[in-house]
Amino acid sequence: MSRKRLVTDSYPVVKRREGPAGHSKEELAPELGEETQSLTEEEAELELLRQFDLAWQYGPCTGITRLQRWYRAQQMGLEPPSEVLQVLKTHTGDPRFECSLWHFYPL
Repeated sequence: MSRKRLVTDSYPVVKRREGPAGHSKEELAPELGEETQSLTEEEAELELLRQFDLAWQYGPCTGITRLQRWYRAQQMGLEPPSEVLQVLKTHTGDPRFECSLWHFYPL
């Protein structure tokens, strides 16, 4: 009676070399939640607005400004983040802050 063939029977076993001495995978990868670089205040605000654009629970974001979307979500009782409103009010007139993430994509 013959033995069942395994997938590994067709391919040679290759042992991987370890990384540089003294380095392990855990040391090379940053912890979840840790950022490799600290963001400036402006970058952090833009990231907050990007997350607001990507949050589907506040409705579609195409064709309207972020401020219009925030007020629409509030009128519908969806409780949009108040931090977003504060950021939008402090940066009036700046299209990077007013327009949604999808505004700058070419058609």
